Amino acid sequence: MPQLSLFLIVKDRFETPIEDCFMSRSQRGLFELYRENPERADRLIFGRIAHPDRRGFLRGAGLAAMGAAIGAAIPFHRNMPAGFIPLALAESDDVIAGKDGLTILNDRPINAETPPHLLDDAITPTARHFIRNNGHPPVDVSAETWTLTIDGLVDTPLTLSIADLKAKFEVVERALTIECGGNGRAFFDPPAKGNQWTFGAVACSKWTGVRLVDLLKAAAVKDGAVYTAHYGADTHLSGDPEKRPISRGVPIAKAMDPNILVAFEKNRAPIHPMNGSPLRLVVPGWPGSCSQKWLTRIQLRDVVHDGAKMTGTSYRVPNRPVAPGEKVDKADFVIIHAMPVKSLITSPQSGLQGADRSIEARGHAWAGDRTVKSVAVSIDFGATWSEATLDDPVNPGAWQNWRAAVDFPGPGYYEVWARATDDHGMSQPHAIAWNPKGYLNNSMHRISVTVA
Repeated sequence: MPQLSLFLIVKDRFETPIEDCFMSRSQRGLFELYRENPERADRLIFGRIAHPDRRGFLRGAGLAAMGAAIGAAIPFHRNMPAGFIPLALAESDDVIAGKDGLTILNDRPINAETPPHLLDDAITPTARHFIRNNGHPPVDVSAETWTLTIDGLVDTPLTLSIADLKAKFEVVERALTIECGGNGRAFFDPPAKGNQWTFGAVACSKWTGVRLVDLLKAAAVKDGAVYTAHYGADTHLSGDPEKRPISRGVPIAKAMDPNILVAFEKNRAPIHPMNGSPLRLVVPGWPGSCSQKWLTRIQLRDVVHDGAKMTGTSYRVPNRPVAPGEKVDKADFVIIHAMPVKSLITSPQSGLQGADRSIEARGHAWAGDRTVKSVAVSIDFGATWSEATLDDPVNPGAWQNWRAAVDFPGPGYYEVWARATDDHGMSQPHAIAWNPKGYLNNSMHRISVTVA
């Protein structure tokens, strides 16, 4: 069998130490991954699907994932031994079933980002949507048996199936942007711990579901409620059932935003297993950690939620600007709410050689709870700027697409810089606003181009 051309890229700084014998900045192909630990490879690529007798190991999400990767059902899947690589998969370039071209940053849990040039679509295809997990995804993700509970400070607690959601509430479709709060962490100096995201922990797909506010109104939220608490079916990396990998929430005022969805489809198809199938929250404009995957419960509380990764310094930044490397007391950290204004150049791909004297640059821009007012482009290291053509968002919560004609004065090396400004006059900085946890890097994106 041929060696796959796509490798697992494992970077050298992690929030959780990498398990087994993975070395820093190492590259591992699919065959090597299976050769060293086939059961672990099964879990990584297809979910935790190994069966104790090493036969009939495919079931649930794992079976669906492998079938999706191959493009057909597997009638004799019960006879397939653990650690077996189907020939059709071995001859392809896909490492994560249903994903295309993603760079894996961590495998415990699995996290993967999308190179900027693969985010060129106005609506992000499911195959290009990044993966951000905090624990092990659940094995049983049957949409037919899944339920969502809404309880706590409500007059009418609800337990709803996905069929109930579709039948009892208005179903809507929205293009919504999700961005990890740590997107851009790889460029912090001194480094910040955690997944070393570069540019690709962002996406804007079409989500179908029901408005969270409609569910909260049906449950009749009591006056004393101040915060939501979100719970999912994923499990803690330690295997301890008493621990949760993540459980975050939002202030009640944000929860009433009609753009927040409880989603059961993405791009008019079932949600990808690694992106929260069969049910998840989508909270546009706020850190992606608020958008709980594999959603099973929303609790209304009379205090700020204190679930996993809601306390300490998780998804928090200092309440003031700090110098790079400065120590900050935990009491001086505040919870991240809306994400800052940001833009991305998706075409041309950085490193373009032999470019024409005139090209089109394009990409996307977004601004948390705000809208983007303008995008400007520079080819002379920020000395002068020209306005790009900027589209309105297709709906609130969606990123905005932009394009600009770029004319180079002659042959040589150039950098194309992009700078977005929101409707409150806030623009992207050139330098990173450093913080200890590596959040909210919205510095200007730039690419290199060599003109023939």
